[in-house]
Amino acid sequence: MPKELKAKQIREMSPEERRKKLGELREELMHEMGISAMGGAPPSPGKIRSLKRQIARILTVMNEEGAE
Repeated sequence: MPKELKAKQIREMSPEERRKKLGELREELMHEMGISAMGGAPPSPGKIRSLKRQIARILTVMNEEGAE
């Protein structure tokens, strides 16, 4: 499982990098949820939760930057 992104790392990214990473994470989440929905056992059970948290972190930073 890839290392989780920290808020500090996300803030250091450019807005374009954040959008790209957000797309990648959402794509990966859809894939994992698809496997789970078909009844397959996920290879790493905490991955869906981790992906959701990372997406939330990116969105939070993007909203903070937009508010400033």
